[in-house]
Amino acid sequence: MPMIRIDVAEGRTPAGLAALSRAIHVAAVQGYRIPEGDYFHVMTEHPCGQIVALDAGLGFGRSDAVVMIQAFTQRGRSGEAKAALFAAIARELRAVGVAGEDVFIGYSENGAEGWSFGFGRARYSTGELAVPGAGEAP
Repeated sequence: MPMIRIDVAEGRTPAGLAALSRAIHVAAVQGYRIPEGDYFHVMTEHPCGQIVALDAGLGFGRSDAVVMIQAFTQRGRSGEAKAALFAAIARELRAVGVAGEDVFIGYSENGAEGWSFGFGRARYSTGELAVPGAGEAP
């Protein structure tokens, strides 16, 4: 169940923002086999000039349409699974008009004890919710 933060520059339409979010969710559902209903995205638009994403010596530039993605999820997925997710996100975003060089992803992990979905209860830790992928090799 990834929680996704998406940062973009102002100027996209509401439909365009929804398409970005949906494309990222489709990649997560397919790549990590999460339920369709595990959809937790926060989108933030920033005024022009408030997102800086230089090439870091990689030899390519980015446009003002860069999409900065932060994915927070539970640990346990392989490096191959993460790389496949990154590729799937880029592929799905390309389908909605985002160039590959404008896709920037940061990925952070924690354990089941690091999540509360309401009322201040750590339901994975208490056993009220099954830990997604427990016992599986995603």
